[in-house]
Amino acid sequence: MKITKNLLLTTLVALFTLTMYSCKTKKLAAKPTPPTPVEKPAPPVAEKKTDPEPEQEKPIPLEKPNFNLDNIQFEFNSFVLKTSSFPILDKAVAEMKKSPDTKFVLNGYSSAEGTPEHNMSLSVDRANAVKSYFVNAGLKADNFTIVGHGDKDPISPNDTEEGRILNRRTEIKVQK
Repeated sequence: MKITKNLLLTTLVALFTLTMYSCKTKKLAAKPTPPTPVEKPAPPVAEKKTDPEPEQEKPIPLEKPNFNLDNIQFEFNSFVLKTSSFPILDKAVAEMKKSPDTKFVLNGYSSAEGTPEHNMSLSVDRANAVKSYFVNAGLKADNFTIVGHGDKDPISPNDTEEGRILNRRTEIKVQK
């Protein structure tokens, strides 16, 4: 039986070797032929020129701010900003951001209705409402001074409603 085991073992080893050898055979693949080099013409020899002086970058001219701003109007006995004032305020913010260190005076006014004390308080509240809008838009609070004028210095007579509407305002002025 020894012969049979040896024969069987030899046969198995031969079969295994044959199987492994046949699995590992490589298929011959045709190698691609390398491209033939194309000669490029030599670039023309340029005469050595002296470099001109580099242009200095010109600073972008800053647009001058336009501080000729319209008055901010308010309803009767109110310091709540009118929605019609938002475009004026937004324009003011854009102009003020062009010169972030400029100081402004916010002059609040009222019409002649009410007591002088109430009108003074209302005019200060109106100027503070404008300042709050500016600060919320990213401007520095230190750039604004609040002045209440009450019903003093009207820009229109207070004897008509149209005149009183114009007098309920906050004026934005550059501080001198």
